Amino acid sequence: MIYLQTLNKKQLEEFVSSGDFKKHDFLPISEHRAKSQIKNPKADDDQPLLILAYDDDQLAGYLGCLPDNFNIDGKTFSYAWLSTLYVSHKFRGKRIAQSLLNRAFEEYNGNIAITEFTPEAESLYNKIGVFKYIQPKNGKRFYFRTELATIIPLKKPKTKSFQPLFSVGDRLLNAFVSLKNSLIKKPDFKFEILSAVDPESSIFISQFHTNRTGEEIKWIMQNPWILEGQIKEKKYLFSSFSESFRYFWIKVFDAKNNMTSCALLLERDGYVKIPYFFSASDSDQFTDFLSYFIVKHKVKVLVSYQAELNKKLENSHHFPKIHQRNMERRYMFHEQMLQHLPDDFDPKFQDGDGDCAMT
Repeated sequence: MIYLQTLNKKQLEEFVSSGDFKKHDFLPISEHRAKSQIKNPKADDDQPLLILAYDDDQLAGYLGCLPDNFNIDGKTFSYAWLSTLYVSHKFRGKRIAQSLLNRAFEEYNGNIAITEFTPEAESLYNKIGVFKYIQPKNGKRFYFRTELATIIPLKKPKTKSFQPLFSVGDRLLNAFVSLKNSLIKKPDFKFEILSAVDPESSIFISQFHTNRTGEEIKWIMQNPWILEGQIKEKKYLFSSFSESFRYFWIKVFDAKNNMTSCALLLERDGYVKIPYFFSASDSDQFTDFLSYFIVKHKVKVLVSYQAELNKKLENSHHFPKIHQRNMERRYMFHEQMLQHLPDDFDPKFQDGDGDCAMT
């Protein structure tokens, strides 16, 4: 018999600290991710953060919820992002995923949003017929180093025997790229790289329409879902550890020592994202800083959905890209959520909204 259990902040804390947390064949959440969820400043005490499905006494699946809210005409509109959904192969065919989703819909009054979904999950969401696509975000993926030895064999397995030759090609091409990038020097304007959002930045951010305050971005930086290390949590099937996972808080100033822009950068194993970016200028200085940062930290790829900034990066002669391609991030809202929102509502999502800033 299938039954469901919902866990709010207090219940999740008790669950993770108990022996029940690790007694099953798989983990429904990592310990550090649970602690981060519990500290989410946008989560109310009673909102479910994790929904568990049991078949008798065996854990069969789970669904994770990340509470969030919009400020609409001075009023708070609460909703949740679906952040994980998993059903063990041993229990497939029992409509457990549908039961988990239905419970989430019930708990959040239909105010459910999703993004960064896999093709399999997207197929499920379309099949149940309650989600609608909203305006997607268009982005760019910029490449700064070649990885022929990795990419070609993945796309064409028959070429695996040529991997040593591809590696030689990578070394030669990247040596040329490094020589070219050696011309990019440290910017002559003032900038700061911090490990957390400071009060000056919080005041600066408050000038902009944003779904995250400075304190909320600080929570993200101080409570990561991914920890650095080569440990692999075999019983947890979503991201938990990476060899490199670092947040950087960037502040850029003009000649009069006034802050002109600030941003959150996330670096994971050589890949960089810009979850949040705020600028009161034309962002030329930030573009120059980003070029320097990419070269200094040997960044392989930058993924950015910051539309105005991307235009600058595309047209900059100094930005060290060797290739670029278009990206699209799609979003779905539950049909009830759309009914609860104003007809002309624009969520104005940044790259980091949802759980994108956490992974």
